[in-house]
Amino acid sequence: MISLGQKCFDQVWFGDFEFSAPPGNRPDPFCLVAKELLTGQKIKLWEDELKSLVRPPYPTDSKSLFVAYYASAEMSCHAVLGWEFPENVLDLFTEFRVATNGKTVPCGNGLLGALAHYGLPAIDSAEKDSMRDLAIRGGPFTDEEKRNLLSYCESDVISLMGLFLKMKNDLGHEGVLL
Repeated sequence: MISLGQKCFDQVWFGDFEFSAPPGNRPDPFCLVAKELLTGQKIKLWEDELKSLVRPPYPTDSKSLFVAYYASAEMSCHAVLGWEFPENVLDLFTEFRVATNGKTVPCGNGLLGALAHYGLPAIDSAEKDSMRDLAIRGGPFTDEEKRNLLSYCESDVISLMGLFLKMKNDLGHEGVLL
């Protein structure tokens, strides 16, 4: 069990979608990686499996916490897929902005910047840009591109878990959950 502020959670899920969203269009999610903190359970879904689900592959009830970086992107994928939203969402982008408000952040406010700020390992920014460009391009994807995108998505989830553990002690204030 994990406690944040006055709330306790039986499960803490970290999730990241990859999607394409041409200007003016809704996101078109094509992969999801999610991992649970306490058990290590991992979910990796590609587009066909992802779009066949009528609900998220992780719990969304009051005893579960969903953690993301820039959670509005993940919640927009939930909306497009017709999935219910998690009752508890923690956006580490928002928390990082709170923690660094008024301070110089040399590496930016993105996930790589937050990881650098806390001295955590991260993928190379050129690799992240390359994978992000591939995702934005959209499909169809080769088998190798699918593997690479799932691996990239998983690396973001692993990084997110490390960031959460580093920031956890500062997350107990009221209003932390969306």
